[in-house]
Amino acid sequence: MPKPVRVLIIDDSASVRQTLSSVLEADPDIHVIGVASDPYVAARRIQEEIPDVITLDVEMPRMDGITFLRKLMAQRPIPVVMCSSLTVEGSETLLQALEAGAVDVIVKPKIAAADHLAESGLRICDVVKAAAQARVRGGRPQHGTATPLAGDKKLTADAVLPAPSGRAMAKTTEIVICVGASTGGTEALKDFLVSLPANAPGIVIVQHMPEKFTAAFARRLDGLCEVSVKEAENGDPVLRGHVLIAPGDQHMLLERQGARYHVSVKTGPLVSRHRPSVDVLFRSAARSAGGNAIGVIMTGMGDDGARGMLEMKQAGALTIAQDEASCVVFGMPKEAIAHGGIDRVVPLDQIAREVLWAARNA
Repeated sequence: MPKPVRVLIIDDSASVRQTLSSVLEADPDIHVIGVASDPYVAARRIQEEIPDVITLDVEMPRMDGITFLRKLMAQRPIPVVMCSSLTVEGSETLLQALEAGAVDVIVKPKIAAADHLAESGLRICDVVKAAAQARVRGGRPQHGTATPLAGDKKLTADAVLPAPSGRAMAKTTEIVICVGASTGGTEALKDFLVSLPANAPGIVIVQHMPEKFTAAFARRLDGLCEVSVKEAENGDPVLRGHVLIAPGDQHMLLERQGARYHVSVKTGPLVSRHRPSVDVLFRSAARSAGGNAIGVIMTGMGDDGARGMLEMKQAGALTIAQDEASCVVFGMPKEAIAHGGIDRVVPLDQIAREVLWAARNA
């Protein structure tokens, strides 16, 4: 039996430390080895026992979380998951944390309605377990291969929309690029998008992130890229030179009206344990675009996107997976390959070139 993931919680709020401990300890694959009220207390605890993962608050007394993260990455790299409240200001700060080496982001759990806390707890535990298998920049790379997440029964994309009918879509002049990513995806997507020219085909993306954070993420990318990037809104058209990122906590579907594509943004149950779900986006692309789409699956833990990618391939789309060596966690691409849904496996720094070549020759 694999050993439980050992977690150290760093947060100045006693109630958050208690709630987060309860959420994590409820998962048999996770063990909280300690809590700390600030980075100085945490540093002493790390000297006693090195955790597999650290959850780190942003705003704390004596030393803020970003400063501690940078010191940790320089001296003793450990996978870190940033933990913050749902605020616009916090979202901008957390993007800095991801750039500094944090693996992922979670929202502080709140004692609210039971179903809300259950969904929140599910994501928190999944993110922590993914972080334990991540390659940490600056340190000795871990294996980076993730097994599918265990736990409650997962819903498939059937919960949001029917499977493709099997009829191939007629070819059109417009190609749509559909991308899915999770753990490590924020930096991978940045590398991919900054490599694209201003006239690149329209792109729709699902990146597993909490609500509010996706808007800040889109703004950050928009300032770095030649293509225009925004958080998707219901009814947004998919246009050449534009990128739409699914908003956190909502599914995004690709839809077609005549020869034009747009997105539909809607609520719904967790699919493959996520909302937004890559499987939902990919299935909608198989239904609405068929061979006019290109599917790309990037770094992330679990199997979200694997079934949808196979449906895209069966509908005539070209499908691409990021290779293991360049993934932070080779979970989602590995599962997509295992399901038989991938045409090509390429390093991160070659995905943009591969997509552009395929779009020109479609």
